[in-house]
Amino acid sequence: MTADEQARATADEELLAELTEQVPAEEEPTLTFTEQLADQLGGVRGIVESGAPVMVFVIANIIWTLKPALIISVASAVALAGWRLARKESIRHAINGLFGIALGAIIAWKTGSAKNFYLPGILLSLAYGLAMLASVALRMPLVGWIWSVLVAKGSTEWRANPRLVRLFSWLTVLWAVTYLVKTLIQAIIFHNTPDKDPGTALGIAKLALGYPPYALLLGVTIWAVRRHAAATATAEPESAT
Repeated sequence: MTADEQARATADEELLAELTEQVPAEEEPTLTFTEQLADQLGGVRGIVESGAPVMVFVIANIIWTLKPALIISVASAVALAGWRLARKESIRHAINGLFGIALGAIIAWKTGSAKNFYLPGILLSLAYGLAMLASVALRMPLVGWIWSVLVAKGSTEWRANPRLVRLFSWLTVLWAVTYLVKTLIQAIIFHNTPDKDPGTALGIAKLALGYPPYALLLGVTIWAVRRHAAATATAEPESAT
């Protein structure tokens, strides 16, 4: 290769590099409020599939005895997870529901009491509430970390922003209080339910205190964080002038 040809090749490479740098990287579209909420809930299907095994247990336990109801409930949860897996879809919500259903079924099967089917969920709600309050006391609010994982792609920049830390602390307290109230209501029903009772009231309470308050908390959280982001974006140009 002559000196002229080598110079032209080098110039072509430099031009290609400049053109490549000038092409803007394609930005990922920002999800709307409703899209973020639907994503975290798993959509209508996620809501239905999460509550279906519990509903199946409540109905089956009224029609048949405890053990057939447990088998049918666990089988329905496994079937939902398997169906999603076969369609190569996310099984996150199905697996979460399956784990809770299986644990409650084992305890109810061993004790012979239908109401114990709901005991793990009650204890889990209590653990969530206490853990969230502890995280606020340590100035490491759990809602902030959950937001980092699920929405902010692992970013923890909010830790350096005192206003965001304060916002996530208040949101974490709100979540904690909700979980503790849920625990109290279900614990009262559990305490007043006889061991041989089919536990219908507990099943209804679990469904009513499941996704409805969860959806409300998610909605408030997404709204509050997006409102803070919008206020910050508006304040920056004003401070620059």
